[in-house]
Amino acid sequence: MMERAFLGMSHSPLMGLNPVAPAVERELQAAITMAREQVQAFAPELVVLVAPDHYNGFFNELMPPFCIGTQARSVGDYLTPPGQLNVDADAALALVARLMDEDFDIAVSRRMQVDHGFAQPLQLLWGGLDTPPVLPIFLNAVAQPGIPRLRRCRALGQAIGRFLDGEPRRTLLIGSGGLSHDPPVPTLSHPDAVVRERITSRSEPTPAERKAKTQRVMAAGRALAAGDSSMKPLNPPWDRRWMDALAEGAAALDALCAIGEDSIEREAGLSGHESKSWLVARCALPTDHALPCTLRHYQAIPEYIAGFGLMLLKQPY
Repeated sequence: MMERAFLGMSHSPLMGLNPVAPAVERELQAAITMAREQVQAFAPELVVLVAPDHYNGFFNELMPPFCIGTQARSVGDYLTPPGQLNVDADAALALVARLMDEDFDIAVSRRMQVDHGFAQPLQLLWGGLDTPPVLPIFLNAVAQPGIPRLRRCRALGQAIGRFLDGEPRRTLLIGSGGLSHDPPVPTLSHPDAVVRERITSRSEPTPAERKAKTQRVMAAGRALAAGDSSMKPLNPPWDRRWMDALAEGAAALDALCAIGEDSIEREAGLSGHESKSWLVARCALPTDHALPCTLRHYQAIPEYIAGFGLMLLKQPY
């Protein structure tokens, strides 16, 4: 069995846009540099990337809980690069076939469109979209009632792990998202019909619309940092409990998967569900025991609307 590693990595569209204290920025950049160096030393030959979308590629007109892409194009929102991801289409199709054979029904996109949830981790680790082959897996983290449950996320990760048992390449599994945060992502309960339509029907925003959205999210981050926001505050204790569970073995994962779905939104915010990307990716590695942890970092950064975590676990060869 070829070596595997798991990297849990928060993302934030506001990184590089909203100013933060210099000491906070230095600490974050040092941790990202450490993650980049460890990933480069690991030298993955395949990257399985599990990430959400923020109504840039997936809309309520058809919202799968999970979707695997045989192609993927980054829209280049905020400061992330646009363009095609280096998708391994053959591996993506092989994984789909294996999951279907195991009675795990999965959606397939032949032209997946992704945003900063996918592009930012690749940008931070490789400087852009010129990366090792990628297998992109979308996880719905915004649109109820089709947000996948914790146990199903664990089951998907374990099924991916069984597929990778026959993969000869050294594989990095990235979970991109979370941890606690409650950004201004609209839902279908929004009072404005125009907003409800925007998150229902697939459409490409104009440059002016994308700029206005960026300005709104930047303002929301500044308000959260100033304590002048209706958004839920970040929840560092919840974030640390989540990271603890993923770092430990089966009993901790059992306890994590037993928590109520409603408690995620109540304690970690509406977008706390993004943390499930970590769970999927982590569970593709052995889950019956703790794994060596070579990087663990956490910062609560309200200016970025992010309980920002980084964690790297390795499965020894």
